[in-house]
Amino acid sequence: MAEFVMKDLVRKMGSEDNFVIESAATSTEEIGNCVYPPARRKLAEHGIDVWGPKVKTARQMTRSDYDRFDLLIGMDSWNIRNMRSICGGDPEGKILMLMDFTKRPGDVADPWYTGDFEATWRDVLEGCQALLDSFTGDASQIKASAG
Repeated sequence: MAEFVMKDLVRKMGSEDNFVIESAATSTEEIGNCVYPPARRKLAEHGIDVWGPKVKTARQMTRSDYDRFDLLIGMDSWNIRNMRSICGGDPEGKILMLMDFTKRPGDVADPWYTGDFEATWRDVLEGCQALLDSFTGDASQIKASAG
């Protein structure tokens, strides 16, 4: 969900050329699957299309993502632990939690367990907006990966 929300916000700013935004799984359960149908529906409610020119399927985060991206953004503490493990640590301080950019640091509500995609939508939107607000000057060229 965060990948598509961030892409939508960046598109609305007219800054698509300044960002590389991708998501990758920190676990293996959904590898190869399309965006989860309830998440697609929630995004569609807000006019966000997940299909684009290429169908998005889940891929596993890799160690090389650490070098490819300026930031790696996790949705919850479990993601952060997995991301650090996959990347062999975080020597450059690139692995951050989305909600830590907001006034409500902590985990994004996980709809996998709660079924509450509206709460997740609110968290992701707030986090993505706060992350974008944190960029200034050359930082608008930051490449981010959401896990």
